Amino acid sequence: MRRSIVWLAPLSHDVGVGMNASLEFHCGICIFEADAKITAEALPKADTDGGFNEIEGRQSAPCSMALPPPDPQFVLRGTGAAVHALHFSCGGQEPDVPVLFSGSENGFIHVWNLETHRADTALDGHGRKSVYRMETMGSRNRLLSQGRDQRICLWDLAEGRTSVTDSVFTENVGFCRCSLLEVAEGRWLMATAARALEEVQVLELPSKTSVCTLKPEVGAKLGMPMCLKLWQVYKTHKLVNAGISDITIRPDKKILATAGWDHRIRIFGWRKLKPLAVLDYHTATIHCVRFSDHKNPSGRLLAAGSKDHRISIWSIYTQT
Repeated sequence: MRRSIVWLAPLSHDVGVGMNASLEFHCGICIFEADAKITAEALPKADTDGGFNEIEGRQSAPCSMALPPPDPQFVLRGTGAAVHALHFSCGGQEPDVPVLFSGSENGFIHVWNLETHRADTALDGHGRKSVYRMETMGSRNRLLSQGRDQRICLWDLAEGRTSVTDSVFTENVGFCRCSLLEVAEGRWLMATAARALEEVQVLELPSKTSVCTLKPEVGAKLGMPMCLKLWQVYKTHKLVNAGISDITIRPDKKILATAGWDHRIRIFGWRKLKPLAVLDYHTATIHCVRFSDHKNPSGRLLAAGSKDHRISIWSIYTQT
């Protein structure tokens, strides 16, 4: 399927923040952690200028060959359905336990304890319709989720609560994930596909005030938005492998990962967008990928969720 990117007009609002809205066609989840020795030999090495070298061969054999990519450190099972969304919350103060939120096709959101590898809680707020977007807002106790029930829900998870405190009805029948951008402490912009086929609505949260509606130019036929992202444009890059479900950039902005329709995770260096590694574990389309927000670089994880009902966990390039 051909990927299409459409740049829309800059947004502006009363807090004086400017940005561009990007529409992309995407699709994928999986989390992997590998042994440090295997990772060091199997993956490309870092350059002194922050880039990456090519995979280096070993000279013990007549022809040099690199070791294969690492396997996942562990896999989370028990969602009962295909996994469509992931979100880490690992950067809290001790004794907070690092957790991973996963959203499934059966409408459940599981809160995974990454120390026990088990789900501590299962949230049910989307009428058993698929959950395909999640993000914490300020802390792990405030969660935003989006489902195929055409609702975006705000959750209060403090002190063991599991309640939906507010929601936005999008009136959009597609599966385009909304996008959040924090513009001030306690205030966010949220872009979401609108009721009209080719339009995008931008709201301010938590007030739910409409900021603007993005519409295509007269005569343009863009089709239904498949993926939204509020960002400041840095650069563009055309990928060789078509069919991308999701893209995530590590918080330190050194590497990025893509979720592929071909069941594979691809890792790129962010600075030059140079291909670094291909992780091959899943047996079906990968719907989503996420990097953890661990403060300690050695604890960084990559998670991927797939149609095969599994979440794989990886640890790669933790020293770069």
